[in-house]
Amino acid sequence: MLRQDDRGGKVGLQRRDEDGEGIDTPSGEVGEAFAPMSVSMRLADDIDVSRGDLICRPHNRPMVGQDIDAMVCWMNEAASLRPGAKYAIKHTTRTARTLVKGLQYRLDVNTLHREHDVEGLALNEIGRVSLRTTAPLFFDDYRRNRETGSFILIDEATNATVGAGMILGPSQS
Repeated sequence: MLRQDDRGGKVGLQRRDEDGEGIDTPSGEVGEAFAPMSVSMRLADDIDVSRGDLICRPHNRPMVGQDIDAMVCWMNEAASLRPGAKYAIKHTTRTARTLVKGLQYRLDVNTLHREHDVEGLALNEIGRVSLRTTAPLFFDDYRRNRETGSFILIDEATNATVGAGMILGPSQS
């Protein structure tokens, strides 16, 4: 939820503090906005804010970074997910490229046992991976916020969705 008198919200990759000046809807000005409302937010200063930039309240700031750890469900039967592979990553409204830096383990869904020393993930397998993106992402742990804590992986050659992920946090490796 955003209120028109919110002070010091973070805007964009500049991580700039910005004060809200007003919130407009097609019906006119409102005092607060929340999902799934369609609004335009007026800021106190004239700065460039565009699709994909994030405006948040001062105490709800997401993490910003290019290195993330995530649980990925692999959805491609033609090729497996392997360390060193490159994909497009779609996170919120942003798309970037990503490199699979490492595969820590595969999860056996029947026993919940972690299988270390695996070379890849095949169709419908789940594993913990470390990713490095080409552009910084605004993210939260999936447990905290499903919208900013999830992503999909896309094969750039076929434009097919090959994986879905839940962010665990910044990369530990």
